[in-house]
Amino acid sequence: MKLCGHDIALGQRPFLIAGPCVIESEALCLEIAEHLKQIAERQGLLVIFKASFDKANRTSGTSFRGVGMHEGLRVLEKVRRETGLPILTDVHTPEQCVAAAEVVDMLQTPAFLARQTDLIEAAAACGKPVNFKKAQFMAPADMVPLIAKARAAATRAGVEPDNFTVCERGTSFGYNNLVVDMRSLVQMRDTGCPVVFDATHSVQLPGGLGTSSGGQREFVPYLAKAAAAVGVAGFFMECHPRPDEALSDGPNAMPLREMEAVMGRLADIAGCA
Repeated sequence: MKLCGHDIALGQRPFLIAGPCVIESEALCLEIAEHLKQIAERQGLLVIFKASFDKANRTSGTSFRGVGMHEGLRVLEKVRRETGLPILTDVHTPEQCVAAAEVVDMLQTPAFLARQTDLIEAAAACGKPVNFKKAQFMAPADMVPLIAKARAAATRAGVEPDNFTVCERGTSFGYNNLVVDMRSLVQMRDTGCPVVFDATHSVQLPGGLGTSSGGQREFVPYLAKAAAAVGVAGFFMECHPRPDEALSDGPNAMPLREMEAVMGRLADIAGCA
């Protein structure tokens, strides 16, 4: 697969999707993106900046959801223009797909919406690459029919039908907990798509704080290194300069200052996998 001008495959240097969970402000996005750009340049790494304009699946109705699609796409367009980094954002409804695809380089469907056929087809038909997240309640093999839906929709729309990645983000394990079965990173290759490992949501504790999700960010590097040893095409890691102050998913976000060292180590391991 060619992604943002880079060849993506096992055996290549893994790419990185990174950024804050949600757009908190233009200034924060630019701060994080500039730091990630420096990592990309120093390590010769494809980094795709990620931030959501809306988080439609918050635990509490009073939690911060974001700045909305219109303002969010304006911020993402500015980040893209000023840093040169390609941009990814989530889409939650079919109606958001076309508008988002006009601004960003890659779309993403949230894990909770992995069975929503209308959304999958609308995202695939836009002609942009899409990162499809496996739901917490789905088996790895369930991603094969999901990708079949996406490819059929892309073909009907007359756009590239092999333009997708599949993403592992952990599986529900009892209440308020997730577990990563590393076998899934191999099994999801049956989709024929590059596999991405979401190292930060995999340590999330969904709803673990009652009105919000908890997390165990200290385990992110360990799970990421295990995934690198298994072999993946890329990594997804939400990051923040001050995770304890983040307005969404702070407990499982990586501190921004630690990202470069972690990615360097992952590249070393991936080269030996």
